[in-house]
Amino acid sequence: MNASGGPPGSEPNADDANTNAPVTTGPPGLTRVACDGGPTGPPGLTRVACDGGPTGRLLVLSAAVLWSTSGLFAALLPFSGLVLAFWRALFAGGLLLPLVRQPRWSWRLAPMMLAFAAMNYTFLTALVEGDATCTIWLQHTAPAWVVVMGVLFFGETPGRRDWAMLPWALAGVGLILSFELRGESPRAVLFGLLSGVTYAFVVLSIRQLREFDSQWLVSLNLLFTAAVLSPFALGQARPAGWQYLGLAMFGLLQMGAPYVLFARGLRRITGLQASSIVLIEPLLVPVWVYLVRGDIPRTWTLIGAGLILIGLVRQTRSAAVQPAASRRSGKISTSTPGE
Repeated sequence: MNASGGPPGSEPNADDANTNAPVTTGPPGLTRVACDGGPTGPPGLTRVACDGGPTGRLLVLSAAVLWSTSGLFAALLPFSGLVLAFWRALFAGGLLLPLVRQPRWSWRLAPMMLAFAAMNYTFLTALVEGDATCTIWLQHTAPAWVVVMGVLFFGETPGRRDWAMLPWALAGVGLILSFELRGESPRAVLFGLLSGVTYAFVVLSIRQLREFDSQWLVSLNLLFTAAVLSPFALGQARPAGWQYLGLAMFGLLQMGAPYVLFARGLRRITGLQASSIVLIEPLLVPVWVYLVRGDIPRTWTLIGAGLILIGLVRQTRSAAVQPAASRRSGKISTSTPGE
C-alpha cells in the first residue's frame, strides 16, 4: 500500500537494463501471484492463467475506488492525521493478519516498518491539514523518488521509461511547491511530499525482502504503525459512538479490503492492465472531497497533477513493449502494491 493506494507501474520493457527496474504496481508488498499475460512481482512468484475477462479488471477497479476514499474519510472524521493513521492501521492490520501464511522475523524488516509508519503519518496529516488533490499527487511522485533513491542508495539501473517519467514528475512537483509553499498550509505540502519519499523507501526496502511472505509484510507494517502511533493517538481525543464505526470502516474498507481485491485481480489480469486501472485513484480523491466539503483544487495544483499524470502514463504505457524473449526468460520487475 501506499498510504492511500499505490502509484502505478508495471513489468520491464526492452529498455530496462535489469530486473530491478524501479517500477511499482499498487500497494507495497501485496502479492506474489501474476497471470501469464504479464509478469509482476519478484522471481519465484506463482503463475496462473489470465482469463482476459472483466472479472480481474472489476476487482482492481474496485480496489482503486476504495483506495480513493482516503480523502472522503479524512473529511468526514474529525480527527488529526495521527489519530486517523493509528485507527486505520489497527483495523486494516487486524483484517489482513489472518491471511498471513508464513510469519518470520528479521531485523532487516525494521527500516521498512519505520518508513511505512512515517508514510502513513505524513500522508494523513497532509490530507487533513491541506488540499487533498495536492496531497495525493505529491504522494504519487513516489516512482520518481524510487528512481533517484534506487540509483543513489541501492545501486539500481533504471530503464529508459523511468528516466522519461522523471522530468514530468519533478516538473509537476516543482510547480505545486512553488505556489503551495507560499500559501496557508506549507506544513501540509511538505508532509505530502515526504509521504511520497517515504513511500519510495518502502518500495525499495521491500525489494530487498523478496523471500518474505507478502501478506506478512503488509500486516506487519500496518500493526507496527498502529503500535508506534498508539501512545500519541490514544493521548488525544478519544472517538465516541458512531466515530468508532467510521474509523473501523476507514481501516476495513479504505485500506484492508482493497488489498484483498487487488491481489485477486492480479491473478486474472496483467500487471500492465492493473497499473493503468489504478491511475483512477488519484483522479477520484478530489472528487470525493468536493462532494463532502465543496473544495475545488487550485489551478496550479491541477496543472502540476497533470504533469505528474503524464509521467506516470508514459511509464506505464512504455511497459507494454517487451520482447518475447524477456517473457520466456521469466524476467520480471519488483511489484509493490499504495494509501
